[in-house]
Amino acid sequence: VSASHLQLASFALGTVGWILCTVSMGIVEWRVWHVDNTTIISSGIAWVGIWKVCFISYLHVSPGYREQFCHKFSGYDSFIPHEIYAAQGLLLVAMFMGLLGLAATIFALRNVYMGITHKTLIAPFFLVGGFFYIFAGLCVLIPVSWNFYSVTHNQSIAFPPSYYMPSSPAAQEAGAAIPVGIVAVILLLLSGTFSLSYRFPMSTNTVTK
Repeated sequence: VSASHLQLASFALGTVGWILCTVSMGIVEWRVWHVDNTTIISSGIAWVGIWKVCFISYLHVSPGYREQFCHKFSGYDSFIPHEIYAAQGLLLVAMFMGLLGLAATIFALRNVYMGITHKTLIAPFFLVGGFFYIFAGLCVLIPVSWNFYSVTHNQSIAFPPSYYMPSSPAAQEAGAAIPVGIVAVILLLLSGTFSLSYRFPMSTNTVTK
């Protein structure tokens, strides 16, 4: 038990990192677009996520909705930029890999705290869990960095007319999902590093005559 304090911290950090990874997937504010024409986008601000785009409108632009209008992306939409497609796939992979990392770490910690001393039931699972955490962190890092690059270069998206969105914003900034993703990356990479640092303690045998 005394040799696995870092791995316990790895589990805690990995859990929070995995939760933040999942949260970043659901947040629509990946990019915050500022638009000049407020005829339909009443607040002048639209939120572009990896699954949908939303804005506030006081016009009746969608059946049943008068204030917030959201349009979900389809897998067949050719106008979606590559960085959004990458974010959809890589974040799903990251969520799955992080879950596997948590499962491996939980199994190893269970054996440690139950007094099981078989090396093959502890060390390999910490090792596997560490690799899963690091892989999950890299899967989050790529789309977060790529989308942040697109925001800083004010890149446009050719939305179809049914989305009621301009193809280019007057300006754009990073939304809440990007800093959440950055924190998730840091926690997952730290968790993986801690988990990989586990060294099975050498046992000392005392011979009595």
